Amino acid sequence: MRNYENLVIVKPTFTAEEIQAAVKNVEEIITSNGGEIAATDAMGMRKLAYPIEKSERGYYHVIYYSVEPSAIAEIERRFRINEDLLRFVTIKYSTNREVTAWNALVEKAKKAVATPAKEETPAEEAPKAEEAATEAAAE
Repeated sequence: MRNYENLVIVKPTFTAEEIQAAVKNVEEIITSNGGEIAATDAMGMRKLAYPIEKSERGYYHVIYYSVEPSAIAEIERRFRINEDLLRFVTIKYSTNREVTAWNALVEKAKKAVATPAKEETPAEEAPKAEEAATEAAAE
């Protein structure tokens, strides 16, 4: 199995629920063709470099996955048929250097998903850490 990255741009006219449904559909296309999703990164709504189908903006979503190379043709064919997507790009990571970079991107995406839930705890721990530092300095 090889490592791949897909960046998909979903139409901006959709509601949040429709965007999530479109992303779930993309993930289902990958998994139904034998892919194993390692991580996803929702980049959010962004301005496009140039208008696509009269749209100035699009919802960007990156999916990191592993799949057999023979399945890529079918995955991309189904992406082309999907009218919810403005654009998509598939990037293959094959050399050792590229696979190392892919692993780093996957870890970064996993941390980005875990960070919002943990943002509140460091803020609470910071005063405790400052108190501990002042106590240690006093001793």
